[in-house]
Amino acid sequence: MNKCSIAITGAAGNIAYSLIFRILSGSIFMPDTKIDLRLLDIPDAKKILHGVKLEIEDCAFNSLDTITVTDKPDVAFADCDYILLVGAKPRSKGMQRSDLILDNAHIFSDQGKIINKVSKKSAKIIVVGNPANTNALIVCSNTPDIPNENISSLMRLDQNRAKSILSSKVGQHVSCVTKLVVWGNHSTTQYPDISHAQINNSNNFLDTIDEQWIHDDFIPRVQKRGAEIIEHRGLSSAASAASAVYDHFNVLVNGSDDWESMGILTSNNYSITSNLFYSLPLKISKNSFDIIESIEVSEKMRTYLSATEKELIDERDTVKEFL
Repeated sequence: MNKCSIAITGAAGNIAYSLIFRILSGSIFMPDTKIDLRLLDIPDAKKILHGVKLEIEDCAFNSLDTITVTDKPDVAFADCDYILLVGAKPRSKGMQRSDLILDNAHIFSDQGKIINKVSKKSAKIIVVGNPANTNALIVCSNTPDIPNENISSLMRLDQNRAKSILSSKVGQHVSCVTKLVVWGNHSTTQYPDISHAQINNSNNFLDTIDEQWIHDDFIPRVQKRGAEIIEHRGLSSAASAASAVYDHFNVLVNGSDDWESMGILTSNNYSITSNLFYSLPLKISKNSFDIIESIEVSEKMRTYLSATEKELIDERDTVKEFL
């Protein structure tokens, strides 16, 4: 029997509530792998967290070995293999984005320091809590003993949204869409890119799509999809976010035959400023990834890439004391 330890922060929240059960009932790991699950949240959420624990126990998951609920990060992160940083302070009414970024900077810098001290140096860290890309940079800056490539930020939700919207446009099942990637920040500046996308292994569909639809409908809709869901549902997109975290996690463990989007630390790739967590097109195999360097960047595309780059630079400047 193999064992795998997974820590999830914000474990009493809505995203985690969907994510935990998906992981334990899913197929990320081999059947003989048993999961040591650590659920972390703030002290005020401890009662809710205990209720989540009871529900997990009632599912009698074959994949579960042990479960720990705690409000102590050093307990949750100790000797962990995978750390999913889902919890973050949400934006409240009247709060400026810069204030939210700073509030979360405190949280993620503290967590990073503890992770660096108590976790396995081979631990893989997925940053979900927003602003995810900049929070990932903060974590990376405070985990000097963990390789930079072990830290990534969630962009799979944006990629899934973009694939779904495109598949509806062309009247094909979403599974037929490949090589669609999202560049930049998890925000309204992101750039969903279909210039190399394929439907059923062909890019002939591009001849049937109007450029105006791409720039006036497709890109803005992907960028603002979260707000669209809140408008209709009255709540944020917790279930689809959890599904995207699962997809991201699965790709990190098992690799992928498709192009993937996730925030990674830049090093002047595609002339993007270094030392940002910026979503780039990736080929991911088990335990490693390679940036797809062959994409031709048009002048119009560069405008999009630069806009989301500038936002990430501004966010980095806001949290510079934590880096």
